[in-house]
Amino acid sequence: MDPAAMPSPAASISLRQLLMALGDSLVEVQSAPAGLDVEIRGVALLDPEDPPSSLPGELVLVIGARGRAALPALRAAARDGAAAVMVKLDGPGQGAALSETAAEAGVALLSLRAEGRWEQVNALARAALDDVPPGYPGAGAEEGDLFSLAQTTAVLTNGIVSIEDAANRVLAYSRSTDADEIDDLRRRSILGWQGPEAYLAKLREWGVFQHLHSSDQVIGIDSHPKLGIRGRLAVAIRSGDRQLGTIWVQEGSTPLSEHSEQALLGAARVAAHHLVRRRRELSENVTLTRTLLAGLLEGSTGPQPLATHLGFDATLPAAVLGFSYETAEGVAAPELTRTEVTNLISVHIAARHRSALVTQLDPRIYVLLPQLPGSIDTDTLRGWGEEITDAARRHLGLPLRGSVGCVVSGLGDVPESRRESDRILDAMLGAGLPAAVASLPDIQAEVLVSEILTLLSAHPEIRDPRLTALVAHDSRHQGRMAESLLAYLNAFGDVREAATQLHVHPNTLRYRLRRAEELTGLDLSRPDQRLLAMLQLRLPPTT
Repeated sequence: MDPAAMPSPAASISLRQLLMALGDSLVEVQSAPAGLDVEIRGVALLDPEDPPSSLPGELVLVIGARGRAALPALRAAARDGAAAVMVKLDGPGQGAALSETAAEAGVALLSLRAEGRWEQVNALARAALDDVPPGYPGAGAEEGDLFSLAQTTAVLTNGIVSIEDAANRVLAYSRSTDADEIDDLRRRSILGWQGPEAYLAKLREWGVFQHLHSSDQVIGIDSHPKLGIRGRLAVAIRSGDRQLGTIWVQEGSTPLSEHSEQALLGAARVAAHHLVRRRRELSENVTLTRTLLAGLLEGSTGPQPLATHLGFDATLPAAVLGFSYETAEGVAAPELTRTEVTNLISVHIAARHRSALVTQLDPRIYVLLPQLPGSIDTDTLRGWGEEITDAARRHLGLPLRGSVGCVVSGLGDVPESRRESDRILDAMLGAGLPAAVASLPDIQAEVLVSEILTLLSAHPEIRDPRLTALVAHDSRHQGRMAESLLAYLNAFGDVREAATQLHVHPNTLRYRLRRAEELTGLDLSRPDQRLLAMLQLRLPPTT
């Protein structure tokens, strides 16, 4: 069962209103033993591999079984107190056994027509629930209810209404009792299909889309009998100069009313208020989520505010993935690249974990993985990270480094996972490691050396002044003695190997080593001095 599919517990509508929102072009009532005034408080998707379970008052969409195969899910939903169950039937007459079981169990049974799509039903049902203000009892209509607005506009215009957003996606539509009135364009739009291209080409040719983009006046569109398209009126939903969507009114079996244009103008203004409010609420919600997420990652905010806001269980395991496209030179990526990377990470991680949250805390991008199953392991999380870095390389040409923070017992320990993620990224960057995804065990040594170097960088008093003087001498004289000494130590004292790495003759390297000892008084035969030199000479030159 998908808990993310459920709206706020305060939102509810009657089954009758839900059916009006969905329309009989999508759904048919097979059985309603408790009538159509039962309360729908949520929508749940039942996948084939999910255990059959639901919550009281839910509409359960059984997407993994047809006909009689849906009987176990129907019985389980009724047992758990679901308000209604929707299935697809195998063919005419196949719903008898399901209807009988539903009637005995006291749960409504709906069937999705063969050409219908589950994602369309899910989106429309959730939109209908989301349009109900908190505390709204489910009777009547308010300005914010797009489906009620569509139905009211249909009554005033004597037509068939659909409301679309700026991307031409159907947000709501009126219910028609006569399927013969619905033309092919409306049917395809409601089912999520593209309208007939020949007709869409005509709309472009007639300047309909251009008119809607630039004007708030109603435009009439002639019928197109050869394409099965009836006449229409359309008006843009606008907020200032911005088009938020469109309202279409199709003519049914009777002509549109005399005052249709006036009604359509009013409906467009009411719809604009609704869409502006919805955008503002969405923006406020996104802003609040980002603020709470950033506070949790940084340790300045506890886990409960975010858990309460998003309905997370704060006691379940969690982890943080970190991503960086930083360079040793500190070159910042353009804003467009930052957005593209964040979007790419969001899309890929959402496919793996539906509760994942992505945010950017400059200059890095973090993924919070809350509510992880107890069986999750680091290898699985590393695999998710590698999918993201591979996609960034293929699609954006960007070498992205990734880190897997430790899996912690709950949201309260998320800052610990974020710190580990940062330790790994710091070490990868400092050691100049190539773009990859790592966990702490993968590069434990690099991480610890990186942190020792950070300590040396912050505390000049624990450095060897002779090595500091050697680096300063090179800087004044464009020398390479410090670099040569470090290469020699990294090669375990193998002069030929170190000379090869430096692209110099072995005798040249030997000379530089003697000069370094003479200038500083270092004794490279002493292990402690060699160890300190290996560490201190790795510090950036400006430190």
